[in-house]
Order: sequence, then structure tokens, then C-alpha cells
Amino acid sequence: MQEIRKMPIGVQDFEDLRRNKYVYVDKTEYVYRLAQMGKVYFLSRPRRFGKSLLLSTLKQYFLGNKDIFKGLAIEKLENENPTSFDKVAWVKHPVIYIDLNSQKYEDKDSLKRILDFQLSAYEKKYSTEKPGIDFGVRFANLIRDAYNKTGRQAVVLVDEYDKPLLQTIDKPELFDDYRATLKAFYGVLKSEDASLRFSMLTGVTKFSQVSVWSDLNNLQDITMDPFYSSVCGISEEELHANLNAEVENLAATNKISVDECYSFLKAKYDGYHFCEDTEGIYNPFSLLNTLQSTKMRDYWFQTGTPTFLVQEIKRNNYDLRKLIDGVDVDSQRLTEYSVGGTNPIPILVQSGYLTIKGYDKEFDTYHLELPNEEVKYGFLNFLSPDFIGTKSFSFDSDFDVRKFVKDIRSANVDAFMTRLQSIIASLPYPTDAKNQTLEMLKYNFQVAVYLTFTLMGQFTQCEVHSIKGRADSVVETQDAVYIFEFKTNDSAENALAQIDELGYADKYSTCGKRIVKIGAEFNSEERKLVKWVRN
Repeated sequence: MQEIRKMPIGVQDFEDLRRNKYVYVDKTEYVYRLAQMGKVYFLSRPRRFGKSLLLSTLKQYFLGNKDIFKGLAIEKLENENPTSFDKVAWVKHPVIYIDLNSQKYEDKDSLKRILDFQLSAYEKKYSTEKPGIDFGVRFANLIRDAYNKTGRQAVVLVDEYDKPLLQTIDKPELFDDYRATLKAFYGVLKSEDASLRFSMLTGVTKFSQVSVWSDLNNLQDITMDPFYSSVCGISEEELHANLNAEVENLAATNKISVDECYSFLKAKYDGYHFCEDTEGIYNPFSLLNTLQSTKMRDYWFQTGTPTFLVQEIKRNNYDLRKLIDGVDVDSQRLTEYSVGGTNPIPILVQSGYLTIKGYDKEFDTYHLELPNEEVKYGFLNFLSPDFIGTKSFSFDSDFDVRKFVKDIRSANVDAFMTRLQSIIASLPYPTDAKNQTLEMLKYNFQVAVYLTFTLMGQFTQCEVHSIKGRADSVVETQDAVYIFEFKTNDSAENALAQIDELGYADKYSTCGKRIVKIGAEFNSEERKLVKWVRN
């Protein structure tokens, strides 16, 4: 019987992981390089990507707990060339670990209570003076006291530095209050440089308004550093080298070949690129959950999507079709997110809903897309109620996307179009005059159709086009190809004729399948799909 190994799902403490013999994909070479090559770092990665485990690994390294690193890459590296300034291996430093991740920030005093709780434990250990009330001053005194008491420079690790800001992004007064508190707090990492051996902040978002990025100008942002592209997450090479036994078990359980299983995992969970021209990275949370449960589901997406992302997309009237098809941005607009600004792209990238898929060196522009199928279909299902109506695509409603697939597979075009007609009828109607324009109504209609057909792609071969000269949508089943063309305030007959006139069906003429052409008309005054014809 094959040994069943423990997957470190939800395990964020490195010592716990090692002592309880969870599977570990060795990232300690990165820990060694971080300690050797620099002093003050920032790393942005999506939630559930292993940032906390990375900081916990750094914590154990700087505490000098060499026994739990036995057999890992860093053991040999540190023993042969210690990173300490006096070249002694496994030097113990005072470590101050600030965890802002697992708390709720609901009122003006929430952040203060949490900072007080975090600092108090270390002050009891290292400080001799009574703590004051200014958190910046307390933090600075703590770092100096830890250095003076131990004779070793302190190490500061801040887990999810931006959590208080992300939770209050839709509460301006609270956000500004937290921002002011954190400005003074994080600024200490520069003013106390002489007392610090190492510091690292992790988070999801790089907020341009938080002074840690202006005052702390010695900070090294490794978010898009090619060497650290796989510091969190799991690469293709790491998957094959460390988890092949689990993949074989997954394949056997689901009665597919090992090659098919690897292909599925790649399409479902791979595809993150944190720098141009680097290997793809698998979402570790979803991958490990799948290998342990042997069920191929959307684990990362089910842990929650921030609602403010939807609000940012809607506030900026951002075209959802660009998110699906991909968007090009210059490098200057990719890295920093500004609250209240007009560019939601950075927050979508940093949150893990868009990722780098290409780079144009000449123009210094990035091509961004949804990273994989889990994110694509999960995100669009999450967005659809806000853009198509509250009942759309709920699995217990009349608008279940699977019902569209069943209609088309059974060649029931009228049932399919009637269901689509209901979707259009449920579109939220804008209450403000500026959005009641013909263009906005057309956009809402087009997005509804676009989302419907794109979500069908989970279950059938489906193409959705928005470029002039190509059919609006094409769905291919086992025995037929359905070609759709939609017109706004023009006849369904003209839409059907366009399919023939522009040769949309030509590429399918030799496929041996039945070709069905459907033309449809959307009436902007009635705000509904009024007619469809087929041949």
C-alpha cells in the first residue's frame, strides 16, 4: 500500500510543519539568499500563496534553530558560508514577528488593540522601560532594546502588512486613520536601521499612498524579481520532483492517466507568472488540497473574494471582456495601487486575478490574463450577479449555466435562446442618467452574452469573440457547431445573413459536424432580446 503523506494545508508554522513531518517543497535556498544578499525586503503575493510560511521559515532561521533545517538546502549553504556578519553559522537573533493577518479591523481602535497586543509580548521579553502610547515610538524602542539586551541586531517580520488597509478600503475615514498609524509604525524600519539585521514585509497589495514606499526608500521590492518568482507557490519542476506519488494516486482515484492528470492540474491551477519570462507557478493551496482530497475543485476561490474588487471594476466602468481576453499595460501602471484611482489593474494582479502572460521589451508593456481555469470561471461566476442580475448563474436557479449547456447539447436552440432572453430581461437597469445611454445599454447586453458563453466554456468547447469580422460566439458539441451573431437595433435576419456574408462558418466546413447558424436581435428601447432566427 502506498504511503499517504500529510499535505501542509493551512500549516503556516515552519517548525510545526517540519516536526510533524508534513510534505515540504524546499524553499530554504531562497531564505539563505535573502539573508545573504539584502536587509530590508517587501514581497507581494496573492492570499493563500505561502507568504506566512515563508516568514515563519525566516523566523526559525534567524532564531538559529538549525535542527529543523536538517536535510534541506540551507543546511549545507549556511554551514559552508554563514550569512552572519562575523561568519558564524546559525547565529541566534531576537526576532519580532508582527502578524496582522488573522484579525478583523472593524473600528478605530481595532488596529491599536492589535498592535498593542503584538508589541506587548516582545516588550515583556526585551524592554526595561514602560511602554508609551505612540506605536511608532514603542516599536523603535523595542527594536533598540532587543539589540541592546542580546547584543545581536533584531529581525523584524511583518505578515500581511496591508490587511488593515484592505479591510477598510471602502471606509475612507477608518482607512485614513489606519494609514496614519501605519505610516509612523513602518517608518521605524528605516530610522532603526543600525539596530536591525533583517526585516521583511509581506502583503497582497502595494499601496502607493502608504509612506512605507516613500520614507522607507532602502526597501527592496522582490515581488517581480525573476530570482524570487517561485519563492512562494509550486513550480512545474517542484511538482514533479516532490509530489509525483500524490499525482499518481490522484490519477488512479479519478481513473485517468498520469499524463492526463498533470495536464488537468496545469490547466486548473498553474499559470501564475510574477515576472516576465519566468516559469509558471501553481497555486499551492488548491494544488495541495486537490492532492490530499483527490477531488479536483476550486479550493482557493472558495476561500473568498474581496467584494471591493467588484466595486473597483464597476466604479471604473472597466470592460469585463478585457479581463477575459487579456489586457496590455505599461510597467509604470502595473505595480502600485492607488485607492480611489482610475486603474484597478494593479489590485487585480496583486490579488491573483490577473497575471503576466507576455512582455513587450521594446515598449515595456505587459500582457495580462486570468491565470488559470479555477480563477477564470470562479471569478466570472462571482462577478456575474453584479453585472447580470442577482439570480444569474446560481446553481439552484433557472439561470444555471449548466442548463444552457444541456440545451445546446440536446440541439434545443429555442430553449437556449429563451433562457438567454430571461438573462437579458434580468439585467440591472442603471438608475443614473449618464449610464442610461445607448452605448451603456449595448455594453450591458454584450457583457451578459459574453459572460454566458464564456462560462459555458467550463463544460463545452466555446469561443467568444468581440473583434469585428468574427462571429460573436461559437459553441461546438460532439456532433454540431453553433454559430451566433447578435445585433443591437437591427434585425435578426441581418445578423443571420452576416454569418454567411463574412464566412464565419467556413473554418468548420470540413469538421464533419452539423453547422447551425443563429441570428438574434437586441432592442435597446425594450431592453430585451426580441427575436432570433436560425438555419
